[in-house]
Amino acid sequence: MKFRRRFATGGRFEALLGALRSRLFPDRGKGAEVPEETAEPGTPDMASTRYPDATDDARGPGVAAGDAPDVFLDWQRWAERHRRGLLLSGVFAGTFVVGYLVAALLFFPAPIFAAHHSVPRVLGVDQDRARTTLTQAGFAVGSVERAPHPTVPAGSVIWQDPPPDVNAVEATEVSLTVSTGPQRVPVPDVAGYDAEDARMLLEAAGLRIGSTESTQAPTPQNVAVNTRPPAGSTLPPGGAVVLVVSVGAATIRVPTLISLTVDEARLALENAGLALGTVFSQTTSAVAPGEIFYQEPSAGTLSAPGTVVNVRLARSPS
Repeated sequence: MKFRRRFATGGRFEALLGALRSRLFPDRGKGAEVPEETAEPGTPDMASTRYPDATDDARGPGVAAGDAPDVFLDWQRWAERHRRGLLLSGVFAGTFVVGYLVAALLFFPAPIFAAHHSVPRVLGVDQDRARTTLTQAGFAVGSVERAPHPTVPAGSVIWQDPPPDVNAVEATEVSLTVSTGPQRVPVPDVAGYDAEDARMLLEAAGLRIGSTESTQAPTPQNVAVNTRPPAGSTLPPGGAVVLVVSVGAATIRVPTLISLTVDEARLALENAGLALGTVFSQTTSAVAPGEIFYQEPSAGTLSAPGTVVNVRLARSPS
């Protein structure tokens, strides 16, 4: 208490407080006293009631007995009551600042005011060119991921993070996503499907039928056997696929057509369940002109129903 009174009323500090009060509160102390004729006997002094410690010697010069307590004295009393908390807060704040400076200067050295730059646009450019552009602008290339894209060529950037034209701290890492080109389409397995159904499945997958081939197989006629390329292979969208269709099992023995005319050969093949294919004419003396001297497949070969037999017809030398 002695320290508080001495601090509040002594020497130059007292004069300074008086000057501040006269500027901030010019009307203070005027008419604050209670007239004697209106003051009732035994009425307690308001200043002593609100602030028991606000004795006359703590009011400072020029402050009458009835004046309101000094604002500075209110703050001083609050500071003394919370001195321990203020001290602990100051120690904590000082420790935090020192720790931050040590970490920033020793463990993570970096400029206090880092420069900011606009992130350049590298979308649609080659990966190597994008890396060079970012490096020259003061940025670093972070992670690089790859993803398919229907239109952007393989090797070009399709996304960047941070995006273009964003202000970022110098040396910020920019993550890139690079195109691998259009999504490749896996060839579906159509073996065992009817030829028409197999065609629809391939087209629904985003492929097209390049050609259809026939083969003998132990499956029923007009059933898909396989494709080329085989099922599971990947092609670009719209890639061509060869569909291989079964003509049935090889159960029919091809009849001999040698020395027969074209009409006789066609009738013999139809009776056997086969069909006459291409007829070539060739000069030879092996048989009479107009007769067949060669057939493919040869006589006696087991073939599937509907197999086509190609023949060569002899013609007379000119």
